[in-house]
Amino acid sequence: MDANLGHVLLIANPAAQNGNGAKAIEAVVPLLREALGEQNVVLARTVGPHHATDLAKRAQGADTVIALGGDGVIHEIVNGLMQRDGFERPALGVIPVGSGNDFARSLGISSRPDIACGQILRGCQSAIDMGCANGQWFMETLSFGLDAAIAIDTMERRKKSGKSGAALYMESGFDQLLHHLDSYRYTASFDGGEPVSGESITFAVQNGPYYGGGFKICPEARLDDGVLDLCIAHPPVSVAKAIYLFLRAKGGGHVGFRNIEMLRCTTAHIEFEQQPPAQVDGEKLQGRVFDVRLDPASLRVIAPLGQ
Repeated sequence: MDANLGHVLLIANPAAQNGNGAKAIEAVVPLLREALGEQNVVLARTVGPHHATDLAKRAQGADTVIALGGDGVIHEIVNGLMQRDGFERPALGVIPVGSGNDFARSLGISSRPDIACGQILRGCQSAIDMGCANGQWFMETLSFGLDAAIAIDTMERRKKSGKSGAALYMESGFDQLLHHLDSYRYTASFDGGEPVSGESITFAVQNGPYYGGGFKICPEARLDDGVLDLCIAHPPVSVAKAIYLFLRAKGGGHVGFRNIEMLRCTTAHIEFEQQPPAQVDGEKLQGRVFDVRLDPASLRVIAPLGQ
């Protein structure tokens, strides 16, 4: 169907990507208002953590919410939108201004704000699935263990260095692989089946294929296929083998190796013996026991034609 944006609430993080969010706001707002009319585009700048969630939850009168920022602010907005009843839930558009932009990558949205704006204006609406872990909604990724430790470490390095993107993820990844190649014992059941016990270095639960700024951890994952894709890396793995698999995962080339298990499910109950590093859409998540489910076709998004 046509995008038909209607009344738009643009929720923008001016601090995104070391201040590039503010520049993107100045570029995008005139384009949207010229195309849709001054009165049909309301700008709301975020001022701190969780503000975007509150703005999206209270977006009364908005037909479309456009998120301008990184995966973190998109994650917050999604969690606000998913608190709205389905029949009154606005559609979501994304103008990525972040270091990873994995959700935008899955949608086929450009990392250039002006092009992304044009894609939204000319795009079409479609319904995508949403994942939920212990009450936290995720649009792209949930993971435990090594990859989560890398994501968390990447956030700290970004604050200190100002670096971003896959290069920063690689830098953090090599550090974690060399010094923190830990494994975590778990018991899990998938789709209500019999519990299975195992040990994992990486345990990724994906709605879309990407994490870490373009690492294709679950190459076959799709946002609208009605299932979650899982990638579990089992020990033993030497440091050299782990580095090799890490590098291959950039393009999805890790699939098929003996240590890598790929699964699909719609629900999962996962209990770790000790609390692992955990992340959801790049944000830190606490816990040892996780209930995960998929809510199919629950959020309308705007993506380029042909995606």
